[in-house]
Amino acid sequence: MKRILMGLVKAYRLTLSPWIGSACRFTPTCSAYSLEALDRHGAAAGTYLTVARIARCHPWCAGGHDPVPDHPPRLFTRWGALAQQKKSP
Repeated sequence: MKRILMGLVKAYRLTLSPWIGSACRFTPTCSAYSLEALDRHGAAAGTYLTVARIARCHPWCAGGHDPVPDHPPRLFTRWGALAQQKKSP
């Protein structure tokens, strides 16, 4: 699933992004952020981070440097911990 989502972001970068232009308020750009978030944290957490980032992009946001966090959001670490507990004997 992660590869499919990354493919969609790359397709956006090749097709729509050149027409829209570079108007991202953040560094790295939202598409670069998305690719890194998906690669680093997987499909679920990466998608969550991407949607949260795009939601912050509005005229009243100053933007600036906003790197992908080193750790996934707490919501996803709890799910991961619960899944690991269920797998353990």
